[in-house]
Amino acid sequence: MADESRREHFFQRMVDILNGGALSLAIAIGYRTGLFDILDSLREPRSAGDIAGGAGLSPRYVSEWLGIMAAGGIVELSSHPQGEDLFFLPEAHGDILARRAAHNNLGVYAQEIPLLTLCAQDAVMERFTTGDGIGYDHYPRFQAFMSELASAKHRRVLVREFLPSVDEGRMVKRLEEGIRVCDLGCAEGVALLLMARAFPNSHFTGIDLSEEAIGVARQEARGQGIANVELLVLDAATIRHREDLKGRFHYVTAFDSIHDQSRPLEALQGALHMLAGDGLFSMVDIAASSRLAENLDHPMGAFLYTVSLMHCMPVGLQGGGPGLGMMWGRQKAVAMLREAGFEAVTVTEIPNDPFNLHFLARPRKTPAGC
Repeated sequence: MADESRREHFFQRMVDILNGGALSLAIAIGYRTGLFDILDSLREPRSAGDIAGGAGLSPRYVSEWLGIMAAGGIVELSSHPQGEDLFFLPEAHGDILARRAAHNNLGVYAQEIPLLTLCAQDAVMERFTTGDGIGYDHYPRFQAFMSELASAKHRRVLVREFLPSVDEGRMVKRLEEGIRVCDLGCAEGVALLLMARAFPNSHFTGIDLSEEAIGVARQEARGQGIANVELLVLDAATIRHREDLKGRFHYVTAFDSIHDQSRPLEALQGALHMLAGDGLFSMVDIAASSRLAENLDHPMGAFLYTVSLMHCMPVGLQGGGPGLGMMWGRQKAVAMLREAGFEAVTVTEIPNDPFNLHFLARPRKTPAGC
């Protein structure tokens, strides 16, 4: 009897998983097509035809999509007096799914698994046999997605909340006065350009391995008229050998980029190499434990481990790398920062960012007379 009850319970769990997976795919479609933004702008229930017209999309496709949203409890279904189905997105749902949600936006995350499946599922399955890593060329649209994700996360939080929390507000004062800043693994430059625009007296350098991403960042800087930036195509693991970068920066940042490195220890040594004596390193990375058992209650643990399997771990395995993966965790991160040569490492939660932790690290002080 106990086994039968367990089977029934797990059967229902599988039904919930299948429905959730299907809903996630449909939510991704709604986000990319702008349907959630159209629905969010409506103050009363409207027909599928009206919604499709507002979005410039096919009424038949939109009607079928709305069926999924209604069945999944994402939109509310009502009926016109003449019998036509009407649909409405509650404001509380728009607070999470529409683009206006900013750092509370979960709709943008729904794109991640479908995109990674399209990009890399076959390659990942092949590597289960070979154990090899996967190159960035398998992820042709992922940089653009990561920039969209970074925009959703950083646009309201980075300058207003995160930077004022660094070093008890002292970092913002230094940025206002004028210092040199480097963003390591800057991708398409979302965070870099937000900081550069907010602090015109400081100079900002972005470093990334992807020539394509740096090209997009340069174009964005020109388009926004931001002149206090420099963008370099450079492997983070080689920075520690560059004498021209030694001690050059007062503040170095790395937003969710270290766990993807194929040589993460060398990348951290590069961050240390670039810091001036009074410099600080802010590493923002996933809020997790290095112990699997301590992540079982993580509210998005299965999602984050899946993203890691499909992207973060394989790219980190390239060239014999350790493949840290997204869920490398707090304990391993602190140990690696100290191994790289950082002396004091402080770990704090980030305002309005439940996904990440802030690792603030200081260089090891050189003894007097050395």
